[in-house]
Amino acid sequence: MSLARPQAGEFAPYAEKYISLVPDDVLGALDQQTEQIVQLFAERPETDGDFRYAPDKWSAKEVLGHIIDSERIFTYRALRAARRDQTPMEGFEQDDYVRNGDFGHRTLKSLIEEYQSVRAASITLFRSFSGDTWTARSTANQHEISVRALAFMTAGHELHHVKILRERYFPLRQHA
Repeated sequence: MSLARPQAGEFAPYAEKYISLVPDDVLGALDQQTEQIVQLFAERPETDGDFRYAPDKWSAKEVLGHIIDSERIFTYRALRAARRDQTPMEGFEQDDYVRNGDFGHRTLKSLIEEYQSVRAASITLFRSFSGDTWTARSTANQHEISVRALAFMTAGHELHHVKILRERYFPLRQHA
């Protein structure tokens, strides 16, 4: 199923950088990303998960944990908007989530398994929506947001971070 792209006014201006990365088939993109991120981390030594490209940057494990946490939040927001819940939703401080996520004590394998579970649940949720549910809106972080914008944000946010992982974390750490 191909959805119309979200339009300006359906999301906060900062989200454009994520939404613009996603092809028109957002549900297909979400499916494909699962395999791509699993392959990116497959058979990597644990030391790659602890790698930081600069002292003040998150480790690769923390980036993956951030992707997981953000996806949970985006899909929670999508569920609330889909159910026409108009209670405003607060923003979240990503650095606090990462700092308190304890991702450095986890294995890459456990984080990938969690990612796969979260992504499967996200895809199931998004595939359950139909018709005008996709354009239903709520308020998150003081901005109006639609269900379809949240689907695109979920995919685009991951694409953004996978690009950073490939360019800054793993360019010289690729396995043959």
